[in-house]
Amino acid sequence: MALLSFLFPPKPKTATAAKERLQIIIARERNGRAGPDFLPALHKELIEVISKYTKVNADDIKISLDRQGNLEVLDVNVVLPDA
Repeated sequence: MALLSFLFPPKPKTATAAKERLQIIIARERNGRAGPDFLPALHKELIEVISKYTKVNADDIKISLDRQGNLEVLDVNVVLPDA
């Protein structure tokens, strides 16, 4: 069994990945909104994940980050194809 675990390591859970992303966003908030822009990487990841379940055009996924006072609002808009 140890050999199989070594050859085929378990994939990280979706909840774990979401938790890590949230921690990055919180750390960014604590650092005064300085640092690299995460939106292009997030856009790429969303395309990869959504493409696993349905065919989607990369231009149909829009991500924006709006500042409202001392808050930031992450807006993700995905246009799915008709069934």
